[in-house]
Amino acid sequence: MSVLCPLLPHFAQSVCRIPTVLYANVKYIASMAKKTAILLIAEGSEEMEAVITADVLRRAGVEVTVTGLTEDLCVKCSRDVKICADAKLQDAINQKFDVVIMPGGLGGSKAFISSAEVGKLLQQQEKENRLIAAICAAPTALKAHGIAKGKKITSYPAMKDELKDDYNYLEDKVVTDGNLITSRGPATAFAFGLAIVEKLVDKDTADNVAKAMLYAE
Repeated sequence: MSVLCPLLPHFAQSVCRIPTVLYANVKYIASMAKKTAILLIAEGSEEMEAVITADVLRRAGVEVTVTGLTEDLCVKCSRDVKICADAKLQDAINQKFDVVIMPGGLGGSKAFISSAEVGKLLQQQEKENRLIAAICAAPTALKAHGIAKGKKITSYPAMKDELKDDYNYLEDKVVTDGNLITSRGPATAFAFGLAIVEKLVDKDTADNVAKAMLYAE
């Protein structure tokens, strides 16, 4: 029998201790590495895609660091909703994360395209064969930084012409190709987050999170 440790907000370590009873009166402590994600936001990012994705991952026990490209930690998003980041990109750039996530929003995506630091982060992530996820307009930043050319991809429909010559463009709600996950827009953000959970953790966890949220395809 195993008892999962609670996922407390102040839990800062990347290792979760799980007491496991194998036989009567004999207890062992097993260690399970906690998965980590960096979710980038910039002025003009799509707030629904950012918040829903971060929320879904945190429900699955993934440690999400919301990271801003601006000097101010509180970032004004595409519909004038302000999201306060956990860190600035320059403070997180040298850390390793299991997944790098980019929400869409035209302004935010343009900021990702023009950021050399975002390019460095994505290129290192790809080089080390770790997961990259982008939704809506954000796949255009993949193209700009030379990421995953030739792979299956999707995006917000208006971005299709910009991407179709460099990628195998599909119109599915979520497209997974190896360590690349892409999706379409705000309404597909739940499916996008759950696809990341399934890839990063496992399908049972993704199914349990979906059930608890009353999410149905």
